[in-house]
Amino acid sequence: MAPAALPNVWRASELARSRLPSIATGHTDLDRELPDSGWPRSVLTELLLLQHGIGELQLLKSALASLSRHQRIALVQPPYIPHAMAAIAWGLDPSRLIWIQPENTADALWCTEQLLKSNGCGAVLLWQRDVRNEHLRRLHLAAQCSETWFWLLRPLASAMEPSPAPLRLALRPAQGGTLIEIVKRRGPAADDQIFIPLPDMPSRRYSVETDHALIIQPAPTAVALTSAAPVLV
Repeated sequence: MAPAALPNVWRASELARSRLPSIATGHTDLDRELPDSGWPRSVLTELLLLQHGIGELQLLKSALASLSRHQRIALVQPPYIPHAMAAIAWGLDPSRLIWIQPENTADALWCTEQLLKSNGCGAVLLWQRDVRNEHLRRLHLAAQCSETWFWLLRPLASAMEPSPAPLRLALRPAQGGTLIEIVKRRGPAADDQIFIPLPDMPSRRYSVETDHALIIQPAPTAVALTSAAPVLV
């Protein structure tokens, strides 16, 4: 007789099942490959980007729209100025979006940790280039003590570094959407990449050199709010 399954314990050949809530990504092919069939709550989730603006926020659009109906969403140190009209077009309530632009990395990390500890937001998104492992552990611990969905967006090259995050996804641009590689998950290794079509993404084809480069383009200098590019891409 097979032994009874224990909570939060899974076989290596199976995706994990947790007692914590998750929220659907809005993309069936991606949900099928994620433990609990969606974005996990109360943990650190990493989105590793080839460059900004390749559909990373469109990937979160469904979850953020759902959360913003009743809870606040904090954007910490995004590379572009948030755009209220883009938020409205996506079904997000702009009055529930909090834009926080600390002057340096230390302040951004401290601010994010306090947001998680306060449990005052439904979701927290943090953009950072260089984060030491000890800081990742602190953020993951703070997320575990909260009821918050937490995403850290950082360069694709960070995939080679250790991280306590139970879910890490690498994102690359693709024609008409984005290509996702599951770097880490609670379950078996994922061999295949997942293409997610994003209707608002450009349909032009990217070169092979661009697809596989590990150089993150610097964010443009901040400009006036009336002419700023939307952060929601």
